[in-house]
Amino acid sequence: MERQRYDVVIVGGGAAGLSGALALARARRSVLVIDAGEPRNAPASHVHNYLGRESTPPGELLAIGRNEAAGYGAEIVSGRVASAERLPGAEDAGFRVVTEDGRSVEARRLLVTTGLVDELPPVPGLAERWGREVLHCPYCHGHEVADRPIGVLATGPLAVHQALMWRQWSDDVTLFLHTGPEPSAEEYEELAARDVAVVDGEVAGLEIADDRFTGVRLTSGRVVPREALVVQARFTARSAVLESLGLTPVAQEMAGTVVGTYIPSDPTGATEVPGVWAAGNVTRLTEQVVGAAAAGLMAAGALNGDLITEDTRLAVAARRA
Repeated sequence: MERQRYDVVIVGGGAAGLSGALALARARRSVLVIDAGEPRNAPASHVHNYLGRESTPPGELLAIGRNEAAGYGAEIVSGRVASAERLPGAEDAGFRVVTEDGRSVEARRLLVTTGLVDELPPVPGLAERWGREVLHCPYCHGHEVADRPIGVLATGPLAVHQALMWRQWSDDVTLFLHTGPEPSAEEYEELAARDVAVVDGEVAGLEIADDRFTGVRLTSGRVVPREALVVQARFTARSAVLESLGLTPVAQEMAGTVVGTYIPSDPTGATEVPGVWAAGNVTRLTEQVVGAAAAGLMAAGALNGDLITEDTRLAVAARRA
């Protein structure tokens, strides 16, 4: 860290954080990005639906972003932020950010882009294949497994919806009821109409051969050949830094089912704590990479506008004095 106080400290160096850093550095703000180096999409081989960067490996995309932001003067350091607090005094006193290794730095404003954690169902083998053959988003990975045998693991009431959605990419989809609820008569009719097979019984694990997922193993011992398995992860925001500032995560519901937690913010990313913005998956759980980047840009613009207002107020006060 080259200085003790910055216009903006950004916690998290993923697509949202680096996009915000780029915009703020171009706006001639002093910017520090503190990144723990744990991007959510690290297990994935490529980023998709990012116009102009389709199929770019996640690590390569971040390296490009870091170089672009640094080229305009943003500082990017490795570290994990333990907490943040408002400095004593006036509301515009700013914030102190403390890392786990004891370093601290001050900022006039904060942008938190810490993302989320995908909490997978407790089935042996899922975590090891996550982002490879174990998937959740058809828009992220559906094209890559199109026309292959796909399984959908039911752990909640959204499983039928998932199976019908993934049917768009393959005509060989099997719904494993596992621990999910029994489909209704109407849902069974919908599944049958779309030729989605339904398998009773709990799933015991995954079959792997030559470092490839080849099938789903039931507790009965039966193995159903598959080449991809869809799961419903629980999306839990990495909200510890925001919680240290007094913000509380809230439950995200989808079709009446809680699918995770997030930190509320307005459309620009402003939180209930003045001077603190959030962008990306920490505040919008379903955002893809390109959306997170856009959110980081939106937050940077609003944040810079807030700083301009403060700069003007301070200049007027100084002139009057």
